[in-house]
Amino acid sequence: MNHTPVVFIHGTWLHALSWESWAERFASRGFLAFTPGWPGEAAAVGESRTSAGAVAGIGLDVLTDHYAGIVRSFDTAPVIVGHSVGGLIAQRLLAADIGRAAVAIAPAPLNDIALPDASARLWTPDRADAEPLVTLSPRQFHRVFANTATAQESDRLFERYVVPAPRRLLDDLGHASAARKQHAVVDVANPDRGPLLLISGQEDLLVPDSATRAAYKQYGDSTAVTDLKQFADRAHSLVIDNGWRFVADYVLGWLDEYGLPSRHGWREVTPSGRRTSCPGRHAGRRGW
Repeated sequence: MNHTPVVFIHGTWLHALSWESWAERFASRGFLAFTPGWPGEAAAVGESRTSAGAVAGIGLDVLTDHYAGIVRSFDTAPVIVGHSVGGLIAQRLLAADIGRAAVAIAPAPLNDIALPDASARLWTPDRADAEPLVTLSPRQFHRVFANTATAQESDRLFERYVVPAPRRLLDDLGHASAARKQHAVVDVANPDRGPLLLISGQEDLLVPDSATRAAYKQYGDSTAVTDLKQFADRAHSLVIDNGWRFVADYVLGWLDEYGLPSRHGWREVTPSGRRTSCPGRHAGRRGW
């Protein structure tokens, strides 16, 4: 039996260290957990804050190609788990048949999905500021990212995980005046891709639940497995705040349901036909 690899892709304003608890949890269940950073990302959060110039010019195309190369490098196709921008990349890779299954947690919007104005403004850098990196203050992080956490927890998360984001990447996402770039376009109709799980937090201000539900609906014509799980009272910080384990354990259960255990040989699984969190829609017909 081989171990199933899992590649975790972190999102904007977070360091790769943000997956530390997930990696430990998945490894304890027998998965091979990998948390590769962005191109040029420093190994430590502190260094990423003080010497972040290497990531300043990163756009969505570079980031997508970077993770495509990593996922393709495995002898056994891995599961891809992404948060925020990482969730968008995970969907794009899976749609291109790169990877065995994907989980997109509070994913940045794909295709023509528009964010509400209030959320779009949160993503949009101050155009009067020409700096190539966009930073969040502890207060901003608590207000827009970890809004369901206490101030004390938010400050702890900020100190451990938060780093500047490339302005170019935010522009590529096209949340405001900029057009969404090609690497934000996902083939939602591919019937042969692996299973996909979309996850949202219903108190998320950066990527509201409505945007994730809109993405789910775009997959409606595909016969491939697509599921949606909505977590009440959770914000964009749902992968790092004190409720992260509930999300991680749901993902582990979902992988097991579709025949993606930590040790594997290929086996066919008939999905249970369970309803997702979105009434009136069933999972697709294929599972691995």
